[in-house]
Amino acid sequence: MATRKVTVTLSEELLALLGEAAREDGVPVSRLIAAAATRELRLRAGRQALREWQNAHGALTVEELAMARAEAADAEAELLSGLSQRDIA
Repeated sequence: MATRKVTVTLSEELLALLGEAAREDGVPVSRLIAAAATRELRLRAGRQALREWQNAHGALTVEELAMARAEAADAEAELLSGLSQRDIA
């Protein structure tokens, strides 16, 4: 994948925290920022898909939302149980 340098403005405090996290993970700060941007775009796509579904089928009920949260928690627990501590640290 092609990459391109860009300039972003961050607070000194945020930059320091990102630098610390990057050093802990042994990755460049740009990788952390790219990962965060990717997560944000996925969340936005998911929210858009949910809006479209609800527009077509109606709003989810409290019970449906609770079931979805429980299923997501179960899936996350299953995923994490298969990873070593190093993979999730």
